[in-house]
Amino acid sequence: MPTMTAAQKRAQARADYDAFLAGCPSRRLLARISDKWIALILAALGGDGPHPSGDDSAVKPRAMRYSELSRRLAGVSQKMLTQTLRSLERDGLVTRTVTPTVPVTVTYELTELGLSLHHMMRGIKEWAETHMNEVLANREEYDTRTA
Repeated sequence: MPTMTAAQKRAQARADYDAFLAGCPSRRLLARISDKWIALILAALGGDGPHPSGDDSAVKPRAMRYSELSRRLAGVSQKMLTQTLRSLERDGLVTRTVTPTVPVTVTYELTELGLSLHHMMRGIKEWAETHMNEVLANREEYDTRTA
């Protein structure tokens, strides 16, 4: 059996990824990116929602400070936000920039990889917001039928 270079091994692994297989690492990644906090952080950093300037006409990715993200994501605990941002940084989806000011300024921004995921997650978020009334009506109908 011929020896493979690291690049060849990575290419082979990519060809072998199949999320329907129990041991596939892409399955773990799917579980991680389907987390609500990850979806909402990607949406916030991607520029979704009200812009502080009041101009919502152009959705553009932007850097945000930790405190700004915390205010934007109603209900997220400090621990959960910190852990989620660290995991996004580890996966290469977000960059963390520390500016030596008094006090220190820390901002988070989507990477190119994070931006590519944001575009997909934005569609899912918009679908959920658009179709929530239908889903609620279907749930009510189902619950009435099965009660």
